[in-house]
Amino acid sequence: MRTTAIRTARTVAAAAVAVVVTGCGGDGVPSTATAATSPASFGQEEVRGDLEAAVAGAGLPEGKTEAGYSQSGRAASPATTAEERKLAALITRLSPCVVSWSTEDSGFSTPTTEPADPRRQLDVVLAGREKRAWKKSAPATEAPLTGNGAYFMAGYKKQGWTLHARHSSLRTWSRSTVMVTEDDCFSRVTEEEQALLDAT
Repeated sequence: MRTTAIRTARTVAAAAVAVVVTGCGGDGVPSTATAATSPASFGQEEVRGDLEAAVAGAGLPEGKTEAGYSQSGRAASPATTAEERKLAALITRLSPCVVSWSTEDSGFSTPTTEPADPRRQLDVVLAGREKRAWKKSAPATEAPLTGNGAYFMAGYKKQGWTLHARHSSLRTWSRSTVMVTEDDCFSRVTEEEQALLDAT
């Protein structure tokens, strides 16, 4: 059981890296796949709508909530064509099990705009999550990073989905992300598939 939990956490971390590197998007993700992998009562579209409601409730701009993630633009390519095909199939399989939202601030603003505060925005979005029946699955943790930075993470659960909230800041740059993954879908990733994700 512990091995499965560790493998799931590693897979989610690899997926999170893909989101940071490539951004999320539904491109190439079949919409019918959601029904095949998610409970009808709370599938990917419902999770996306739920997250969008929290974002809207926080007064943030719409359009940053995405379903799925893409393999294009990843940090590294698989070593062989066979591995590349396996990775593409894996990402296609996992994409219906992912919903994400992110916001970023480079520290630059114009005289007529206030700089964004991704951490504050994330706090408001997470407050909206709790109001929508998401339960904390782990205590929130925060740690300093070298170079005047900080790292924050928190986890929530609802109806077979886990929400992973992250915030990183370093000097004038900061980024907040929320990735929601379906537990059953990610728990079925094999050791071989995990190794493929870790290698890219």
